[in-house]
Amino acid sequence: MFAPRDPESYILESERRVIRIRRHWAVLSWDIFETFALLAICVLVSYILPPSAWVIQNVLWYAALLVLLHFAYVIMEWWVERLVVTDKRFLMTQGVFTTKVLMMPIGKVTDLTYERTANGRMMGYGTLIVESAGQIQALNRIDYLPRPEEFNDTISELVFGDKQKQAERFSMVKAQRLARGNKSAS
Repeated sequence: MFAPRDPESYILESERRVIRIRRHWAVLSWDIFETFALLAICVLVSYILPPSAWVIQNVLWYAALLVLLHFAYVIMEWWVERLVVTDKRFLMTQGVFTTKVLMMPIGKVTDLTYERTANGRMMGYGTLIVESAGQIQALNRIDYLPRPEEFNDTISELVFGDKQKQAERFSMVKAQRLARGNKSAS
C-alpha cells in the first residue's frame, strides 16, 4: 500500500523493456561520509562531557538517532529510484512517499555524451548526457550509472541503430515473453 509503484507498471503494452537499473551505490558516498562523521562527533563529544552534563549527552544521542534515521531515508530513496529504458522512452521513478516519474521519448534524442571520471573508472560508474532537439528534458543528465559502457552501447543502438533489426529482435523477445506468460497461466 505504501510501497512505491513498480516502474514496470508505467510501461505500455506496445513497449519492450531494454534496461532496468538502479544508480550506482557511489551516489551515496557523501551521505555515508557525512553520517559517519556526524555520528563520530556525537560519540566523541558525549564521552568528553562530564557525567553531570547528562542533558547534553541525551541531546547528542537523540541527534545521533536523527542522523541515522535521515541516512535510512536516503538509502530508501536510492533503493526505490529506478531507471527503465524501453524501445520508445527513458523512464525514471523516484520517491518514497511521493512518486515522481520522469520520461523522455527516445525519438527526441539527438546526441549522447558519455563521461567517466577517474573515480568512476575505479568504482564502475559513469555519466550519460542525453541531448534532445531544442529543449532540456527531465533526463538530460544521468549520473552514477553502473556498467556505463554497456548502457551507452545499448542506448546508442536504440537511438542510432538499424530499426529493422531492432524490430525483429523485439518481436522475438515479445514472443518469448508471451510464451512464458502462457506457460505460467496454465
